[in-house]
Amino acid sequence: MSKLSLTVACGHYDHMEALSRGIVQPTGIDVTYLVNESPPEIFARMIKTNAFDISEMSLAMYFTLKSKGDFPYIALPVFPCRVFRHAYIYVNRDAGITEPQDLEGKKIGVQQYRQTAATWVRGILQNEYDVDMSGMTFVEGGVNVSRPPDKDLDIMPDKKIDISSAPSGKSINDLLINGDVAAYFGARQPDCYKTHDNIVRLFPDYRKEERKFFDRTGIFPIMHCLVMSEEMHRQNPWIAENMVKAFEESKQWALDRMRFTGTIRYMVPWLNHEIEEVDGMFAKGDPYPMGVEANRVTLEMLMKYLVDQTFVADPSPKVDNMFTRIVGWAE
Repeated sequence: MSKLSLTVACGHYDHMEALSRGIVQPTGIDVTYLVNESPPEIFARMIKTNAFDISEMSLAMYFTLKSKGDFPYIALPVFPCRVFRHAYIYVNRDAGITEPQDLEGKKIGVQQYRQTAATWVRGILQNEYDVDMSGMTFVEGGVNVSRPPDKDLDIMPDKKIDISSAPSGKSINDLLINGDVAAYFGARQPDCYKTHDNIVRLFPDYRKEERKFFDRTGIFPIMHCLVMSEEMHRQNPWIAENMVKAFEESKQWALDRMRFTGTIRYMVPWLNHEIEEVDGMFAKGDPYPMGVEANRVTLEMLMKYLVDQTFVADPSPKVDNMFTRIVGWAE
């Protein structure tokens, strides 16, 4: 019997390399892996045109739309992108911001208010540093290049928030330099951080703050999941099972090669030291575990933040019901 041909649209992550190169091949499936370094483009194409069979997806967007019952996709418990977010809070020191609570009442630049990264930042500031978010205003736009708003994906919270778009031709980077916004929360570093002395991180020793956050909560923030259409899943539930097993095998392939001690696989001089820290932090030395149970605390915290920020109604759906169940996985 011939294999089923499927497209997978995702970033060029190390843990996806074996799958993208065909070193790992899911049973019964011929995968065409479509690399795209712009996750928002993948999300938009999947939502607007169902362009792929399986695609990377913003986890905050998925939880929000799925909870409203109008999203014809089901998530696989695979999380291709995870990032600590304390490092992604940049401030214009001329605004007098030296500690988290100085952000209160300020105008903040964001890529999109609904963005998963921004959701995590707001939740962490509110819950970990007692920052009152109620008086903040927000400006949406491209980080380093001007970008018009995408009205088709303009997902807003239920409570009224003062959110505007960056002026035409202006990026958040431009606004941060000029002091038109006091700070920026997001997923990319603004260019001005390297060129303007008055643009600094809120947490200069961000790694210390991120490690404290992890040690207290056990959370390594998840940004994205993978989704497939509910119709495809109903017709062929075995696709999700075989694909998740292939994603796991691809990840293990990457972890094994990262740990090769004859040389270093990546251009990180102290890579072996970093690996030792990873081994001390994460069960089985795996910072990207799959399955709902292994990620329950993180998933439920993001859901809590989405409820607090009124993207998702309270009581929120159980995270277990947001993902396809995989036979043989400890869910």
